[in-house]
Formats: sequence, C-alpha cells, structure tokens
Amino acid sequence: MALKLRGDRVVGIAQRAVPTMDEATCDEDLMRAWQRGDAGAFEILYRRYRGSLYRFLARQAGDHATGEELYQDVWMTLVRRRDQWTAAAPLRTYLYRIAHSRLVDHYRRRSRSSHPLDVSIDAGGVPELADECRLSRADARWASTTTADAVRRCLEALPPAQREAFLLKEESELGLADIAAVTGAEAETIKSRVRYAIARLRRCLEGWL
Repeated sequence: MALKLRGDRVVGIAQRAVPTMDEATCDEDLMRAWQRGDAGAFEILYRRYRGSLYRFLARQAGDHATGEELYQDVWMTLVRRRDQWTAAAPLRTYLYRIAHSRLVDHYRRRSRSSHPLDVSIDAGGVPELADECRLSRADARWASTTTADAVRRCLEALPPAQREAFLLKEESELGLADIAAVTGAEAETIKSRVRYAIARLRRCLEGWL
C-alpha cells in the first residue's frame, strides 16, 4: 500500500480524532504521539523527510521512480515497526538505517553483488533529477564555481558508498557516528569515504571549469 499525500493528508494511514502535534515538535515526540494514535504526527514526519530522504534515495537509486518506490518502502517499513520503535536512537538515524537497507537490497538485485554499497560501482549514466529536487546544501557550496548540472553529474559519478557517505553528511547533516550506525561501517571508514568523495568531486568539477 503506497503512502501518498492528498492535499495535506496521508492516504493509507487510519485517521483518528485526536489532537495533532505542532510542526516544531521534535521527531521523537512525534513518533511517540503517532504510537499513541495521533495520525497527524505521522503526517508531519512524512512531510518533514519528503525533501531530504527522498533526494538521498533518488540520488542513490538513480531515477525518480525507483527513488519514490524506495521512499514509500521506508515508510511502510516504519508503519510495520511502529510499535517496536524506541528512542534508543534518534528517529532520523532509524529512518536512514531503513533507507540504507532498502538501497542495499536494490543494488543487490541490480548488480548481484554481496554488498554493493561496500564496493566501488560505476554509477555513470544516471538520469538527472527533476527540478523539484533542488540543489542541496552541499551542491550550493560548489555552485559558485560550476553549474548545477556539473554538480549532479559529478555526484552521480561517485562510487555509491562514497556518494552515500557524502550525502548523509553534507545534505542530510548526519554526524560520523550516526552515519556509521546507518551503514554499519566504522566511523573511520565513513570519514575516509567522505574525504575520498570530496577529492573526487573536486577533480571532477575542475574538468567542468
């Protein structure tokens, strides 16, 4: 069952006549409210991550349709696990851990690799994202020296594991420890992936100047 916003309502989640939370409420309080039956809290969470989490999945998967499918899958997984969630880890980390798992499955189906996000897979030829996927905070840093198209192409050319680490840190603003928790890699490995990604991006962008 796909989760879709119709107007400002999420289709596929049973609605209950209970007070909704405020837009400024933190993720964990929203999640606890949803566990108590506040469907409005779920809607806020869904909208809150529609930008960053969808962009992350679409960039990693390579196209809108797959990104949307994975995005819906992440939320359906959260729906199934709603009553199992505890605040042992930030909800943001929990969501991205689910997203990482869905991406691993996606790459396995596509490449038949044992763990594609741990190896350097050529991501060339990935379609561009639509205008609704605005430049990320990371993209904007490069925009002064090159075009947005060049930034997208250079990001697409990164090995998936490096692109994942870079986007999680620079666009989704996760710390190294959180990224390690999401991916299952050591923090030093994540640090290296981000460093290599930045170096590759610089070399790639120099070719567009």
